[in-house]
Amino acid sequence: MPSSIGTIARDKLGWALEPTPGDNARAQAVAFAVLRILLGLMWLYNVAWKRAPNFGQDAGNGLFKFTSYAVEYPVLAPYAWITDHLILPVFPVFGWVVLIAETALAVLLLTGTYVRLAALIGLAQSVAIGLSVAYAPEEWPWAYFLMAGAHMVLIFAAAGRILGTDGVRAGTTSPRTLGQVWAALTILVGAVSLVRSLSDPFAARGPLLGDSDPSLSLGAYNLIGSVVLIAVGVLLLVGVRSTMSRPLQAAAVLGVLAAVSLHAQLGFTDPILGGNPTSAAVFLCAAVVALIVGRAPSQAARLDASARNESDH
Repeated sequence: MPSSIGTIARDKLGWALEPTPGDNARAQAVAFAVLRILLGLMWLYNVAWKRAPNFGQDAGNGLFKFTSYAVEYPVLAPYAWITDHLILPVFPVFGWVVLIAETALAVLLLTGTYVRLAALIGLAQSVAIGLSVAYAPEEWPWAYFLMAGAHMVLIFAAAGRILGTDGVRAGTTSPRTLGQVWAALTILVGAVSLVRSLSDPFAARGPLLGDSDPSLSLGAYNLIGSVVLIAVGVLLLVGVRSTMSRPLQAAAVLGVLAAVSLHAQLGFTDPILGGNPTSAAVFLCAAVVALIVGRAPSQAARLDASARNESDH
């Protein structure tokens, strides 16, 4: 009996104990996609507190505070010198660079778009953050080693093959499926925000969808922002289900305009959409998916035409 139990256990756990397990491309692609999405959610949450126009410089908090840690608690002397003499004197410009880079990371990783490029940017940003804050009080240096390592994995992985626009471009992911997933997510987020915003429909900042305890957020939207988000989702859904390009183009344009309007107003005046930088990234995610899914049919048609030409020859 003991030997049979041991045999059964080895059979069940053989894949975990095998020193050279066989390749399972599908399982690996799913695992890499999960890692990609987790990293995307991390950056999506972190863009929320990068606030223009001075990014905390006037109050000595926010991004300015954490960047100045590179000088106050130096990890690497040359980086501390660069921060003190080149970055802090022009800090608002640096703040915009960080905001753009981290927004791009959230959008590219969550949508699975040019994942290897995003991983390179994420690796550089992880190293820069680590060199700024790793030795500061209440920081854990290993967090930044792990951030850098996770992005390094994505550089060498096909992480956009599953539920990513890279997969749509490569022909491994259905554009219809990807479009429907993002349409459903966008409509759901908009609908929840719409209901939650009814108590104060035109607030300068709508109710936040997320919490600081798990460090997870999908943005904030007032009544107008919720309606616009739902409209983007509906246009995306109509476009992918009908294979019509016009609704997809409209979804992309509306998403970009919503994101631009938020960044143009945040820190300067109350945003019409009642959102934050995370909200802008969510609008951009839907816009990127609509744009690339909208191009997928024409790409497929060109491939079919090319194949017919080759067969004729």
